[in-house]
Amino acid sequence: MATPVRTKGPGAVVPAGPGGTAAARGRGPVARIGRATRTAPGRLRLAGALLAVVTVAFGVLTAWQVNSRAQAAQRVVSYSQPLSQAAADIHRSLADADTTAATGFLLAGAEPKAVRDRYEQDLATASRLIAEAAARTTASSPAQGWLATLNQQVPVYAGLVETARANNRQGYPLGGAYLRYASDQMRTVLLPAAAQLTAAENQELDADYAAARAIPWAAYGLGAVALTTLVLVQMVLFRRTNRVFNPGLLGATAAVLAGVLWLTVAGLGARDALQDSARNGATPLKALNAARVDVLTARLAENLHLVARGSSGIYADLWAKTTTHLSDGQDLPVDRRGGTLPEAFRLAPADAQKAVTVAWSKYDEWRERHLAASKLENVDADYQAALDATVTVKEADVPKTADASFNVVDQQLALAADTELEQFRRAAEGTDGDLRTAAVAVAVLALVAAAAAARGLGRRLAEYR
Repeated sequence: MATPVRTKGPGAVVPAGPGGTAAARGRGPVARIGRATRTAPGRLRLAGALLAVVTVAFGVLTAWQVNSRAQAAQRVVSYSQPLSQAAADIHRSLADADTTAATGFLLAGAEPKAVRDRYEQDLATASRLIAEAAARTTASSPAQGWLATLNQQVPVYAGLVETARANNRQGYPLGGAYLRYASDQMRTVLLPAAAQLTAAENQELDADYAAARAIPWAAYGLGAVALTTLVLVQMVLFRRTNRVFNPGLLGATAAVLAGVLWLTVAGLGARDALQDSARNGATPLKALNAARVDVLTARLAENLHLVARGSSGIYADLWAKTTTHLSDGQDLPVDRRGGTLPEAFRLAPADAQKAVTVAWSKYDEWRERHLAASKLENVDADYQAALDATVTVKEADVPKTADASFNVVDQQLALAADTELEQFRRAAEGTDGDLRTAAVAVAVLALVAAAAAARGLGRRLAEYR
């Protein structure tokens, strides 16, 4: 049954329906916008509101995206790369401590103070870096577990080495067994934990690099929308008013375009700087750190073989495996050889290549001296001569030992590492500041654009009053 309708009088009603009363429908936001677009002033106000929203949104989104990239760039310089390098230094210091402990053991009572000091310095450096890394690493980071293992096991290793030294000084054969056990703990517990720590920190560094170098596509997209909207509004005004230029809208267009250009220049500059820091710093350092650990492992195998007095083939096998991993294909051209040392050479920047080249030539010399010492031990059955050819306290003979060649290799690789670290810092530092400046500049330009657009349309609105 139809609802009665009164059309006159105070009690008049209108039919109820799903959209409410006619009067209510006429007061809705859509209806108000529809009425506004029927008049020129209303369309101008609507265009002004649209331009304000688009330009301000462009500024806000760009500032947020660029600032997030600035934070990632800052993390690369002040957090990720230092932690990555600290993890590599922990790994290298522990490997060097193990190698140096074996060298001191071979020299027994004639152990030079420099050798003992180097061992103690290695352990002190590793312990300090472990504590610093633990303080700077978040509780949720997987690195915390590896740091805890290292923190617990370093004192255990040091205690075993001291027991080995005490027995060795008293002439007890048990000293060699203690040293081999200590080294086994180092190679099966400490060094794998240090390697896992290095891998975790390198992964964080790669993630921060990716975030810092990411292109802010959303900001570019909204910038294009803002520019397109400004051009369309100016074209409509030109058709309706026959006025070629609107200074306010032209200023707004110039401000948005300047913001997009600033974003592009700052983004490309920071991206190039970060890529340069990775190409000449962070990436070569990873390869170089791997080569340095291999060098120390090979030296450890050489020393422990002599500690064991040839009673086990484990260390001879470790030498062969490590040196193959360090440089494989000795008869091949440099660019075709495999291994961590050729990789470090290929990736090294020009400033570091000379040091790596010297290290490589001394490594070849070290291998030759090792083979000569092995011949003295295995063919001539002269253990003492083999020991003296490897490490000695006789000053006149020191330059001719395998130990002397190893030391030059280690020193030159350390020099190359310092050069690459400096290259990284020189390229990466300051990129976060450039990006933050760009974020603030684009936000300010977006506000200028919104104000200029409002002023330009306001002048047209004034003509209707």
